[in-house]
Amino acid sequence: MKFAICNETFQDWPFEKAFAFAAELGYTGLEIAPFTIHTSAYEISPARRAEVRRQADDAGLAIIGLHWLLAKTTGYYLTTPDNAVRQNTADYLGELARLCRDLGGHLMVLGSPMQRNLMPGVTHDQAMDLAADCLRRAMPTIEECGITLAVEPLGPKDGNFLLTAEKGVQLCEMVASPHCRLHLDCKAMSTESKPIPQLLRENRQLLAHFHANDPNMRGPGMGDLDFVPIFQTLAEIDYRGWVSVEVFDYTPGVEALARESIEYMRDCLASLQA
Repeated sequence: MKFAICNETFQDWPFEKAFAFAAELGYTGLEIAPFTIHTSAYEISPARRAEVRRQADDAGLAIIGLHWLLAKTTGYYLTTPDNAVRQNTADYLGELARLCRDLGGHLMVLGSPMQRNLMPGVTHDQAMDLAADCLRRAMPTIEECGITLAVEPLGPKDGNFLLTAEKGVQLCEMVASPHCRLHLDCKAMSTESKPIPQLLRENRQLLAHFHANDPNMRGPGMGDLDFVPIFQTLAEIDYRGWVSVEVFDYTPGVEALARESIEYMRDCLASLQA
């Protein structure tokens, strides 16, 4: 199983320090939040893109892709009825695909709840149509760059749009591209009525990426969620993608979050092999 970590976990650490520490702990992949480089992907020069890629290479880490795609941006929205804004959003997703490609990545996780929540007067069904329209506009560039866009359902505490794996699948089907697939996140899945292993089994064919975290917003093993049956299910469905640690509560500190998460995940795997 391949373990990655989201780079915003390291907060204000310089990339060289963060990447070296992640590699030292045993992570082999990085998931990049674009805002940790610049709040606008358009402002990230070719030289800076090459530098970040080199920094990861020097640490022996693969940059697997991007997440928090629209975080800290302005003027972009996935589910707006405003056609011009949807076009600008599609264009920006295209630029993110070029950034992802330039960094050596192959995946973009589409969460960003603040840029997709339901707007006044827009129903969920209408928002699905609007989101699908926006993503279809972006797909030619995403496909050309060889990137997979992974649609991320989120729990009700994070927003009010696309709250279940079922809705995530529906949006992927509406976009109708082999480069638009499903991302599943443990914190989000824990809010559904179905157990996490069942959700993984039901969506095995479309699953492109996986976030490991606890409902308490910390890393795996730092709350009550048992990852042994989750990892057992990932093995059963022959999941060959990345398991990427994503946290939201930084109270334990960078070192503890990164170290305890991977130690716990390794312990879970060891228990399955015992």
